[in-house]
Amino acid sequence: MTQSANPPRSHREPVFLGLWNRLLQLLAMFGPGQTSLRATLHRWRGVTIGRSVHIGTAVMIETARPRWVSIGNNVIIGMRSTLIAHFALNPPPETASAAHVSVHIMDDAFIGPGCLILPNVTIGRGAVVTAGSVVTRSVPPLTMVQGNPARPIATCEIPLTFGTPYREFLMRIKPIRSADDLRHQREESQLDPPVLLNR
Repeated sequence: MTQSANPPRSHREPVFLGLWNRLLQLLAMFGPGQTSLRATLHRWRGVTIGRSVHIGTAVMIETARPRWVSIGNNVIIGMRSTLIAHFALNPPPETASAAHVSVHIMDDAFIGPGCLILPNVTIGRGAVVTAGSVVTRSVPPLTMVQGNPARPIATCEIPLTFGTPYREFLMRIKPIRSADDLRHQREESQLDPPVLLNR
């Protein structure tokens, strides 16, 4: 016996609501006003958005279930980033409440250009996601992540916002050394020092 490829009726998106969400999404992706019109259009779709949120051009925020995304205050989302709150073949349980939030971006977070944020992820307060990263698990507050999948590379003493001088932000980053980095450093220190040839 084969399983149906269609989701259960309770998880299906109403047709007219789906068309409305997609129309507003398209306008928000390419419309002007990174802090005004784009945020307003996403609010109309059902995304919870705080104050002073900057949304770059061509940002895709969950198409079918926008209510499952929550964005805090003073958040920056770089151009061409995508926030996915669910996968059609893996819906939340029937017991999930109407207030279910799958993607939660806390206050003062920075999402760089071209990032992909997957379902069931919280980006902590003041966290930084570097350009092109794929976030598959939650990011602790004031932590910088990078890569695919995104891994912590530094801690930040202050958040990266429009009110933060970039130079000050850079001066207050503390790199996180991974076990591989430490192992590599140990191996290098055990090698014989280079022999200098006299001519």
